[in-house]
Amino acid sequence: MTDSTRTERDSLGARTVPSSAYWGIHTARALDNFAITGDSIGRYPALIISLAAVKQAACRANRELGILDARRADAIESACDEIRAGALHDQFPIDPIQGGAGTSTNMNTNEVIANRALELIGHDRGSYAELDPLDHVNLGQSTNDVYPTAIRLTVVQHIRELVAALGRLADTFGGKATEFADVIKMGRTQLQDAVPMTLGQEFETFAVMVREDRDRLEEGIALLCESNLGGTAIGTGINGHPSYPALACAHLAELTGELVIPAADLIEATQDCGVFVQVSGILKRVAVKLSKTCNDLRLMSSGPTTGFGEINLPPVQAGSSIMPGKVNPVVPEIVNQVAFEAIGNDLTVTMAAEAGQLQLNAFEPIIAYSLLRTTTHLTAAVEALATKCVAGITPNRDHLEQGVRRSIGIVTALTPHIGYAASALVAKQALQTGESVSDIAIELGLLARERIDEILAPRRLAGITAPSAETTRPRQ
Repeated sequence: MTDSTRTERDSLGARTVPSSAYWGIHTARALDNFAITGDSIGRYPALIISLAAVKQAACRANRELGILDARRADAIESACDEIRAGALHDQFPIDPIQGGAGTSTNMNTNEVIANRALELIGHDRGSYAELDPLDHVNLGQSTNDVYPTAIRLTVVQHIRELVAALGRLADTFGGKATEFADVIKMGRTQLQDAVPMTLGQEFETFAVMVREDRDRLEEGIALLCESNLGGTAIGTGINGHPSYPALACAHLAELTGELVIPAADLIEATQDCGVFVQVSGILKRVAVKLSKTCNDLRLMSSGPTTGFGEINLPPVQAGSSIMPGKVNPVVPEIVNQVAFEAIGNDLTVTMAAEAGQLQLNAFEPIIAYSLLRTTTHLTAAVEALATKCVAGITPNRDHLEQGVRRSIGIVTALTPHIGYAASALVAKQALQTGESVSDIAIELGLLARERIDEILAPRRLAGITAPSAETTRPRQ
């Protein structure tokens, strides 16, 4: 070792690495080979923490089985504790997209833990004769069981964060639903007037949709907690102790607080990426419904004078460099764009899962990267939508009520009383003349004004008050 570099060796030969680095030769080769995204795995704390947790669980299992001596095990565990607490994340510099089915990520982890453990027992980094990244940190393991297990735990953590954000968004929509409970408006189908409702009902629908997606995500967590840890290379458990899978999973559950259990068939679990496809599909569902909701918010706030103009979104920035006073719905727009990305990422996950061959899927790195970006970006977008948009929405009450009075859609409520044909005639004349539905129905002698006023009371039409049981048959 020199003042600035140390020399390490692998099966391909020797090369120098910075003496200050906790990573080693395998990471150095990955840095040369995989420069794709400009991103690094170290920028995803949950991933690094999950990798350290898997290594720590393996260490505990190996110590308990008498395979790893106490001195090395103590040092490895201490290094893992530090990493799980947030230390050394800058020592994970490799690109998330990599060949080798995640081998570079596993090796980066082995090297950082080994070199920190060496320091803890009084040796220089790179003194692998004392404590080796492969022989000791990776003991009884393979990339092919470590990497997918860590990815699953990472996605679980990201999903929990997204679930919490969705819960806050649902509560924000629910609060607005209560606030807008008495605001009458016209509902629409196919962008045409339908029947009256309240703005509160509309916002409660948004809340219900978000809660449903939150619940679906929580259901996916249990599937992600099935691990192939102990399967080693292809799931047969070669070079591993027969008691190791159950023991390692039990220790991992204790370390993470997740209900990690061994998969029923480790060979199947090593090659099957179906759970990632399923979870990605749920994330796509979340994205699609969030985007639809934001489309609605943009439509409802369009104008402010020549569009729907039903609600006002809080202004968060100037909207144009040429049109003074213009304010755009920028927060819903970012949610739309994140949703588009999530939908595209789902296709990537699907194709990568399909492309696996035989006993291993080599494309788990792009699956992992896609899921991490989707969950990270969706969580940020949901938080922005709740705090920077929905919380500050206000209604244009008078405009909405006038819209109900002018709409021909309320003629639907007359159908049980005067018949479909007569209602259609009223609607046609109202559209042609601009007169109100009420006035035309009275002019045609179909119902008395008092009865029409009762039937067409906006609050009744919106379901706020119970409808009268009395009906009047169509006049001949």
